[in-house]
Amino acid sequence: MPSATQTALASTLRLSVMRLARRMRAQRADTMLTLSQLAALATLDRHGALSPGELAAHEKISPPSMTRLLGVLEAAGLVVRTAHPTDGRQVQLAVSPDGIALLKEDRRRRDVWLAQRLQDLDAEEFEVLQRAAGILDRLASS
Repeated sequence: MPSATQTALASTLRLSVMRLARRMRAQRADTMLTLSQLAALATLDRHGALSPGELAAHEKISPPSMTRLLGVLEAAGLVVRTAHPTDGRQVQLAVSPDGIALLKEDRRRRDVWLAQRLQDLDAEEFEVLQRAAGILDRLASS
């Protein structure tokens, strides 16, 4: 059972992370894509070509929802279909050059926005955030 201190920190962190995520979303390069579509595109960029089923599992959404989502990304020219290397019945999807450009610009805008905010911190606050970033990443991966 978490202590009262742990529960209070959990509440504070939850609110802070949600607010920061909302501010980061406001810096998106392309607001025509939903956050789910952008996340799927980023997953393909990170992991390389995946089948629709593999991508659905990564994104924790149903295969039919992924099929619809991929239809939008493909129609926008952000992903390309290729034959599966070992199973002729399947296809794989990869990020197209236009998709890569969109992701790069999206990341650049968000990084610039956040880097500008970090300039307002003193040296101690900056150091604390450097240490906390790894901890937050570990929490997000658990």
